[in-house]
Amino acid sequence: MNKKLDTKKLVLLGLLTALVVVLTYFNIPIGPLSISMTVIPVAIAAIALGPVGGAVIGAVWGVCSFLQCFGILGVSGMGVFTVQISPVLTFLQRFVPRVLEGFCAGWVFRFVSKATHPKISCFITGFATALMNTIFFMSALVILFGNDQGFVETYMKGQSAIAYIVGAISINAILEMVAATIFAGGVGFALCQAKFIELPEKFKKSKSVTA
Repeated sequence: MNKKLDTKKLVLLGLLTALVVVLTYFNIPIGPLSISMTVIPVAIAAIALGPVGGAVIGAVWGVCSFLQCFGILGVSGMGVFTVQISPVLTFLQRFVPRVLEGFCAGWVFRFVSKATHPKISCFITGFATALMNTIFFMSALVILFGNDQGFVETYMKGQSAIAYIVGAISINAILEMVAATIFAGGVGFALCQAKFIELPEKFKKSKSVTA
């Protein structure tokens, strides 16, 4: 039984990895940033595979995001700009936040599932994953490049770090959070129904509890 479950998890990990690569192509540019649906498979991995699975899929996204700075898997205008300043810092800014968000999202699901039904926790985790993506990514961007004169003049245009983050990500963040809540939550809900995600004993016994 455990071997079958492990095989299913490996298959899901492979499918989510492929989905990350595909979705990397479909970013929707808005201003200097873009709306990315790639946060959805990261959230699904965190829900179904836990913190480690979330971190692995986050790492795949981080690598794909870095490759976009060189015109591979699409083009990131901001990435093309920052990689000219420092390829190493650009890699850190693209990679580390995505790993952290996947890892933390896995713990969010575990923690919230103790307080409410896991099916509901799936939707909360989807929202939290997109929120963390915005916070971690933009914070890393400002921390690593906020002192570079070229970046400040081109993107921040004299604004404070907080004003820049809020102004740049408002539409992007809202749309990503809505999409991640609906799609990651829906997939997580289905995985709970299919018993792919093991429910705590108190929810197994209580048939009256629904999402």
